[in-house]
Amino acid sequence: MLHSPPTRRAVLAGLAGFAAATLPCTRAHAQAGAMQSWPLATSRRTGIHDVAPAPDGGVFFSAQASGHLGWFDPGSGRTELVALGSGSAPHGVVQGPDHAAWLADGGQNAIVRVGWPDRKLTVFALPAGTPWTNLNTASFDHDGDLWFTGQAGYIGRLAVRTGQVTVKPAPRGPGPYGICTTPGGELWWCSLAGSFIAQLDRRTGESRIVEPPTRDQGARRIWSDSRGRLWVSEWNSGQLSMHDPATHAWRAWKVPGPRPMVYAVYVDDRDSVWVSDFGGNALWSFDPRSEKFERHPFAHESANVRQILGRKGEVWFGESGAERIGVIRSNSA
Repeated sequence: MLHSPPTRRAVLAGLAGFAAATLPCTRAHAQAGAMQSWPLATSRRTGIHDVAPAPDGGVFFSAQASGHLGWFDPGSGRTELVALGSGSAPHGVVQGPDHAAWLADGGQNAIVRVGWPDRKLTVFALPAGTPWTNLNTASFDHDGDLWFTGQAGYIGRLAVRTGQVTVKPAPRGPGPYGICTTPGGELWWCSLAGSFIAQLDRRTGESRIVEPPTRDQGARRIWSDSRGRLWVSEWNSGQLSMHDPATHAWRAWKVPGPRPMVYAVYVDDRDSVWVSDFGGNALWSFDPRSEKFERHPFAHESANVRQILGRKGEVWFGESGAERIGVIRSNSA
């Protein structure tokens, strides 16, 4: 079912102010570099999955187990849940250029928009007859349209101006997982089951596959740095890898520890790279200049961080195994 989409004017007006919409929280901060986390103060298990900065200094999160958009206030520790609909099980969440929360909802086989701060719900169902796609993650292009992955083997686009959703089968079938937009406007996604990355043609929706040098590495998430280089978390190999589309070069670094299981990847405003490690129960920061890792251990067992995202000076994550949300702040906060 399609409900009144936001106007293209509203979306594009937000693009110019997108950075301003993700200003760091001005409330009291913990010591720079220290990890801080809070239990989610809810009466039910949320199954926190992905996180994204909200425009008001709070943090959005997808509550996959309970079918909600979550919002967390770092100043008070308060958590709010917004119900998304019958059968909802959201995976990815991002803040849009219109400042709303946009979710890839695998349970409803739909993209869901939650206006902010009005909390107005808009559901964009996938086209009639589309099989269950196992919707995963999403990213806005520079024209304000939303592109998304379906792990069952699909790539899709929501044209925000019209509300039209199109879905295409992904090359090589099941596996599409992480997706990102580079500063130059290119769209890239990666396949966990297929162990490759791919560049999207925004005009046709077709994908150009790029093979990483490590076979069967399990490319799970992908993120761009300020230079357009692509950083990939490799679930099967335990590596952090980097592909430079300008030179076609690849580099890879094994995450320290006896059995790293690298899930999420994120590049912050200083071009430091962050990955989550299920095997070592930690976040790792990686300095591309020195090529050195620094470990940031969790205080709770099996934290299982599935997504890392942030804004200037803040790196946010959700501990899905501990029902907590956390942050590491830098001196630039």
